[in-house]
Amino acid sequence: MSVISISNFSDSNFVLTGFPGLEANYLWIVIPFSSIYAMVFMGNCMVLHVIRTEPSLHEPMFYFLAMLALTDLCMGISTVHTVLGVLSGLVQEINLDSCIAQSYFIHGLSFMESSVLLAMSFDRYIAICNPLRYSSILTNDKVMKIAIAILGRSSLLIPPVIIRLKFLNYCRPHILSHSFCLHQDLIRMACSDIHFNSIYGLFLVISNLLLDAVLILISYIMILHTVLAIASREERIKSFQTCVSHISAVLVFYIPIIGLTMVHRFGKHLSPLVHVLMGNIYILFPPFMNPIIYSIKTQQIRRRIHRLFCFKGT
Repeated sequence: MSVISISNFSDSNFVLTGFPGLEANYLWIVIPFSSIYAMVFMGNCMVLHVIRTEPSLHEPMFYFLAMLALTDLCMGISTVHTVLGVLSGLVQEINLDSCIAQSYFIHGLSFMESSVLLAMSFDRYIAICNPLRYSSILTNDKVMKIAIAILGRSSLLIPPVIIRLKFLNYCRPHILSHSFCLHQDLIRMACSDIHFNSIYGLFLVISNLLLDAVLILISYIMILHTVLAIASREERIKSFQTCVSHISAVLVFYIPIIGLTMVHRFGKHLSPLVHVLMGNIYILFPPFMNPIIYSIKTQQIRRRIHRLFCFKGT
């Protein structure tokens, strides 16, 4: 879209970008996206329902899984109105306040998911490396404190950099790279001094996403060391299988983030379609895949879901 076409929009509004060059096919594109969002909502709600209604799942591991499902559900809620709105032709622009609010939730929920995955790795570390003290270390009170710490870390560190977006002067074309708002997208259009946003934003990424990834890696190095010390091959396989779901969730979360970061940093020569595709994978792939991963790989949840559907079928 040219700079001239932006004159139709007010200075405080930003143009949302769908799939450049594929506007004629939006009717067909909105169908799979609607299906994906429906599966995100139904899948994560089903996981929450199963954990809430099954007393045998009232354990720290599944409490953390419930936090993950709730985070994924909120990520879907925070983006569905703009993503599907653009594809259905109902939404073309977003005002600054709404854009800032959406960017806060997207980044905050990403940090929250990273923190939950770290807590889950700690849970697996205790369960495998110190199983006799598992119930005394991860009590319900400890889990509650961890949940509060995750919420505080994810919600209270971001406001300084997000609030400052309100006071920047946006003199460049108001065209977003995606059908949702990201902090890095907004500061790209600003003509004001963005040093604080850039430096503090980098600090947030390092102190949240990068630190969590390093700690998760360290926890699995220690888990691997413990598992390899087990004499029985069957016991080694059984112990490591309890981590497969979590490892899959970690990969599903971090690979899209790394891909989106690389595209933003080094892919300026790439087609805008690549940026849009990576952005949508970043916000939709983890919420879509996590319920599937845990439904397939976690025996307790798989059995409970099977009983749920068999009960409804009778």
